[in-house]
Amino acid sequence: MDISDKVVLVTGGTGSFGKTMVRRLLDQGCQEVRILSRDEAKQEEMRIAFQRQELRFHIGDVRDAAAVSKVMQGVDLVFHAAALKQVPSCEFFPMEAVKTNVIGSQNVIDAAAAAGVHSVVCLSTDKAVMPINAMGMTKALMEKVAQASSRQLRADQTTVSCVRYGNVMCSRGSVIPLFMKQIAEGKPLTITDPRMTRFMLSLQDAIDLVGFAFENANQGDIFIRKAPACTVEQLAQALLELFEADNGTQVIGMRHGEKLYETLASAEELRRSEDMGDYYRVQFDDRDLNYNKYFTEGDPEEADTPDYHSHNTRQLDMDELKALLMSLPEVTDALARR
Repeated sequence: MDISDKVVLVTGGTGSFGKTMVRRLLDQGCQEVRILSRDEAKQEEMRIAFQRQELRFHIGDVRDAAAVSKVMQGVDLVFHAAALKQVPSCEFFPMEAVKTNVIGSQNVIDAAAAAGVHSVVCLSTDKAVMPINAMGMTKALMEKVAQASSRQLRADQTTVSCVRYGNVMCSRGSVIPLFMKQIAEGKPLTITDPRMTRFMLSLQDAIDLVGFAFENANQGDIFIRKAPACTVEQLAQALLELFEADNGTQVIGMRHGEKLYETLASAEELRRSEDMGDYYRVQFDDRDLNYNKYFTEGDPEEADTPDYHSHNTRQLDMDELKALLMSLPEVTDALARR
């Protein structure tokens, strides 16, 4: 998609994912990139760091429908990344997660449709699949909101889709920056459960997923980037070896709301998905309120389809994991400073 003449809105654009997305858009010659977020300090830091005339900063909250509607005027594409993402915060304040992740997302989609935006891509997470914590539950509801909105829109109107991905390496709040901090401070690396697996996806791969969705989305699609995985213990060991550190590890036990493994697609979703090479396209369930289709008709093949999760995806060996870690600027920069 040629975006040289496009106006793109990125909600939550001052986060690690949003900033990388903005940099990609500017590198591709985007006419204007609008940032909608609540944090004026982060916007100021970003303004100084980027120093690009194509950037337009807007203070506002996706919870505020009027603010979202105002910034949406004249926009061609929307990447909706604004969310409450920290599992513990959402556990203790679930209604705040509902207001931002669910109601805020509905505000973004409604405003985009009213403004005639070409495409909206909403950012989701593997925690939305069979969720066990409030963050995952609200992200799952966000996906339902997006797909319900899709049902009301024609193919020639605003296209609403979602992207779902697992752990983005070195993103804010993820375990790799924590492990590197513990290495620098000479502390043992804290492992919740050595058997725990997580998908390993670079930030650039995650950004590619968004671009793929803009290029290929139909109404209600969810796109998933296939990714390898490793155990948390293996990740800690790889970083200790790369930094030639002897900190050791400490098992602290699983925290509230965590899973032993993460699932990117359920068996039911895979049954209606399209394998697109590096990606899955999960088409939305187009059943209506004909209850027979829900309660009296089944799918005998569904029981034989496994979920796609971090235990049964391709597992990285130690050399592959180290190579992937060395592709991250945060890791190579930290090594250079030692």
